[in-house]
Amino acid sequence: MKLLEGIRVLDLTNVLSGPFATLHLALLGATVIKIENPQDGDLARKLGNRPDLNKQLMGTSFLAQNANKKSVTLDLKAPEGKEIFRKLVATADVVVENFRPGVMDRLGFGWNSLRALNPQIIYCAISGFGQTGPDAFKPAYDQIIQGLSGVMAVNGDERLNPLRCGFPVCDTVGGLNAAFAIMAALYGRERTGQGQMIDVALLDSIMPLMGWVAANLLIGGQHPVPMGNDNFTAAPSGTFATQDGGINIAANQQKQWEDLARVLDLPELVEDPRFKERDTRKANRKLLTPLLEAKLTQQPTRYWVDKLNALGIPSGAVIGLEEALLQPQCEHRETLRKLAVAGIGEIPFFSLSAKFSGTPGQLEAPPPRLSEHTAAVLAEIGYTAEDVEALKQKGVI
Repeated sequence: MKLLEGIRVLDLTNVLSGPFATLHLALLGATVIKIENPQDGDLARKLGNRPDLNKQLMGTSFLAQNANKKSVTLDLKAPEGKEIFRKLVATADVVVENFRPGVMDRLGFGWNSLRALNPQIIYCAISGFGQTGPDAFKPAYDQIIQGLSGVMAVNGDERLNPLRCGFPVCDTVGGLNAAFAIMAALYGRERTGQGQMIDVALLDSIMPLMGWVAANLLIGGQHPVPMGNDNFTAAPSGTFATQDGGINIAANQQKQWEDLARVLDLPELVEDPRFKERDTRKANRKLLTPLLEAKLTQQPTRYWVDKLNALGIPSGAVIGLEEALLQPQCEHRETLRKLAVAGIGEIPFFSLSAKFSGTPGQLEAPPPRLSEHTAAVLAEIGYTAEDVEALKQKGVI
């Protein structure tokens, strides 16, 4: 059994936040029909570091977010396109879009119109700032939200601040929030029989991830101080130099600190008044780190990782992305699965990160070519081959 088997999703989203949300629904077994413009489809089809794939409208950015989906091209401004979409809405459970607020209303498919067509429909709108409010109609990309949310302000250190995250964290978190909300709404519909609208803002979505930092400010009156790779909650807790690279050590408990001092042959630090208590260690971390690194740089990272973990002191190597993706633990968890993509070859995709014992998510189909499923989906709602050809000639599909 697939967890969302029988659930039908109309996906009008582009680029990242919306496609990331619907990818999770597709991996859980929902039928996700990606509605794309007939000219060149989702902008992500042209985004990536492989020009040859961009020209095929199968850019790496698109490939990363659209497995298990069907592609239907449709001009939602054309009368015929609007009629097709109305028929699709009548068969659907969920509609997801990430246009600017007001676009769906101008197309004639705002919330009130959709629920008139299908009272059980769940409509999820993803935007930078939400559907209402003083900033609702401002354009928003991930970096804009990183700056306005405070994320960039808490990253980096005294030399480099503000600093953006190295990947579009606001878009992806917004997509996860939308997927979570859609699942909750589907569960709610089981109880009430009614659909509802979901308004997801990227700004709202990212801020709760800074809960501890925000609580220190809102409750404790402490403004965040950019600390680079140090952990503000404890010391020693952060990244330290070794003989051949870096190691993350999180000696967050008193016993872990004392064990660390002893294994580094620095037992005198345990009773040193500058480092004896948690809060004084935090205040004196800049004095403590060089003392620890003087010992850590005498051996390679792997030596210290094994030694510290054996003593119950959490530690891990600081590694590059390629090594991270290929590490044995990720292989064991099947973090990546390979699928054959016609005309491209076998390539890896991320699988569903949550492992369900009874209804596991499955990677079953590669990302679709533009309009790959238009004829089949239209046939399901009564259009003949002749109808499809006529619509194609008119540029509706």
